[in-house]
Amino acid sequence: MAGALKALRVISVAAAAAISVSCQRERRDLRTSPSQRPVIETAARQSDLQPGGPLPAQVVNDPYNGNAYSISEGQRLFNWYNCSGCHANGGGGIGPALMDKSWSYGGQPGNIFDSIVKGRPNGMPTWGGRIPEYQIWQLVAYVRSLSGDEPTSATAARPDAIQKSTELR
Repeated sequence: MAGALKALRVISVAAAAAISVSCQRERRDLRTSPSQRPVIETAARQSDLQPGGPLPAQVVNDPYNGNAYSISEGQRLFNWYNCSGCHANGGGGIGPALMDKSWSYGGQPGNIFDSIVKGRPNGMPTWGGRIPEYQIWQLVAYVRSLSGDEPTSATAARPDAIQKSTELR
């Protein structure tokens, strides 16, 4: 009986170790890394036309691609910085709709990053220098999730904030 109990303990410890090793958790940075590029530098190129001929293609590293926590934080920041005031929760208002597949300045992460940092003519203000880079990337992740460009497994089906019902029951 003692041998069977000891074997059962060994098996349960081995199973717990196997489960803890196989479980992949999403990475959350408690302390963000410093800015990777100056805010004024271009993350995405609009055209290859420039003096001296075309440059090699830039590789933009989107640090929060497919990260559920960052998409959720981007959603919070979207309302915090009042982006919904112009973009009407992504459906478009004064600013363009963010749920479309067609983008005036490109829908790649680098293009959206540049739109937030540098602004765009006729309405989009520049946010570079006012918003930290990591928050801009979180906003990029959320904006891309609105148009379905982020994995559905990382995108919330509902807002994270629970709203109180104002009606009486």
